[in-house]
Amino acid sequence: MFTGLIETTGTVLSLTPTDGATRLILAAPALAGRWRTGDSIAVNGVCLTAIPVDEPTHFAADLAGETLVRTTLGALPAGATINLELPTPAGSPLGGHVVQGHVDATGKFLSIAPLHPDLATTDWRLTLELPDQLTSQVISQGSITIDGISLTVARVDLPRIEVAIIPHTYKSTNLHTLTPGSPVNIETDVLAKYAAAQRTHSEEDWLTPAYLLANGY
Repeated sequence: MFTGLIETTGTVLSLTPTDGATRLILAAPALAGRWRTGDSIAVNGVCLTAIPVDEPTHFAADLAGETLVRTTLGALPAGATINLELPTPAGSPLGGHVVQGHVDATGKFLSIAPLHPDLATTDWRLTLELPDQLTSQVISQGSITIDGISLTVARVDLPRIEVAIIPHTYKSTNLHTLTPGSPVNIETDVLAKYAAAQRTHSEEDWLTPAYLLANGY
């Protein structure tokens, strides 16, 4: 499990198709020595399995076909800045919200604008267009994960939403590198998914306190 609080950014070095999967190699100096072979690492919000390479400040991950279809990772160019997060240890404070690293779909980044352009330090407002299948899972003041970042929805005008960005998040993630029209990975709040499923299958009374407790909520 992740929280959507980005620890550091890394850089895409290469993306190479192989017979079994596509091999992604990343430079992540700030994570050197903090992971072992087989550990999970969220890369732009996608939970991947880390594989060592010769350089200790780099790691690789194999991308399955489903990952290539559902996320932006297969289109990342060399040199792209990516958001990185290691899993949250059991018992640690949950600073963001519950992020599984299971991207639902991609959305379209439209813009990010400073709220106080005349000041040296300012909040920002990000505008995003959601795909149709995710619009029922987003509410104003609810949580959403964009490229692995835990964010709060400030305004809903479907299919567009606006998201509040604090100065630290703007500087410490890949948000300042995005260009209008760029696809971004979206993971909606897991509880919103259950609520949407409950509305779709209202005859099934399965979303109960006992169910949530049994599944770790």
